[in-house]
This record gives sequence, structure tokens and C-alpha cells, in this order.
Amino acid sequence: MMPESAGPVTELTSQYVSQVTNDLEHNLKEQERITAEIAVLQEQLATLQHDHGTLLNMQQALGLAAPAGRAVVPAPRKKSGGTRRADDKKPAAAKPVAKKTATKKAVAKKAVAKKATAGKPAATKASPSEPAQPTLIELVRRHLAEQTEPRSAAEVSEALIQAYPERGIQRKVVRTTLENLVARNGAQRTKQGTSVFYVVPGESAQETTEGAETGA
Repeated sequence: MMPESAGPVTELTSQYVSQVTNDLEHNLKEQERITAEIAVLQEQLATLQHDHGTLLNMQQALGLAAPAGRAVVPAPRKKSGGTRRADDKKPAAAKPVAKKTATKKAVAKKAVAKKATAGKPAATKASPSEPAQPTLIELVRRHLAEQTEPRSAAEVSEALIQAYPERGIQRKVVRTTLENLVARNGAQRTKQGTSVFYVVPGESAQETTEGAETGA
């Protein structure tokens, strides 16, 4: 009796092992994909923060007195009948204050106009010098598209680190970005023995066609 029941139990265990293995592999791939997306979002956030600093500098160059020109004097609140008589005695004193406020506004507007005119050349020069930086996933795909043969993750990482030393690119993030590209059909993964290489879609077919034409 024991040998007859051992067969189904072993088969069921094998199915569980296979399912767990597949789930683990899927989990790791999802972790890599999400890590790549986080890296891309962090890079986009850094670019936005850099642009924010540039815009603040441009705003300061246009003049810090600009907010004063837009100051709004609050309207007096409506008083009840008992207090309206006391307010009626103050119109003569309020007129000089209104005149001073109008004079300050006029002076502030003139100062803003002068500073804006003086700051325009600097703002014009600063705009072209701050182009939007490409994301890491764009750099990876562009690099693969420029290659004539598949490249490994290490080769792609080394090339980008040398080309963009100021960005502090990490090899692990590049590898994860490559896998993310593969998941989105932005790149293809090929194996040569135990090594893994990456190429953008269309490159492998082009190489095959060229090889066939050469052989013919």
C-alpha cells in the first residue's frame, strides 16, 4: 500500500516546488522592475529640483520687490450701527495713508520695471545653458542603439560611467534598468553560454540579414 500512495505525494510535492520557484523568480523580476522605476523617478525628481533652483535664481534676478507691487490692502469690515459713528470721524486721517500707499506702489512698480529690464539679458543667457537632462533609461537605450553588436550589463555600465561621471551612475541600477527595458520590449536579452547580453529590438535581425547577404 505505501509504494502506491508515494507516487501522487511525490508528484504533488514536485508541483509545489515548481510553483514556488516560479513565484520566487517572478517576485525578483518585479523587485528589479520597481527598483528601476524608482531610480528613474528619483532622477526625474533631481532634475526638477535643479530646474526649481534655476527658476528661483531667475526670479531673484528679476527683482525681489515684485511681491510688494501685488500687495492688496484689505477692505474695511462692515461695522454695526453702534460703532459706525466712531468710524465716521476718521476719513480725514485715512486719506493721507491711502496716498502714501499709492505712492509706494508707484515707486515699487518703477523699481520692478528697471530690475526686470536689467535682468532680461541674464535670464536669456541662462535659459540655453540649462537643457533638460535625459533619464538613465534613455541613456541606456541610446547607448544600445549606437552599438553594432549586443553588449553586457558591465559594458553598458562602464561606458555610461565614463561618459557621464558627474551623474554618479551605479552598475546595479544600470543592470536593473536593462531588465526594465526588456520587460517593456525596449530591449532584447540574449545569452552566449553563461553570459547575458542586451540589444535594442531590430539590431539582431539587422545583423542576421547583413550576415546572410555577406555569405551570399
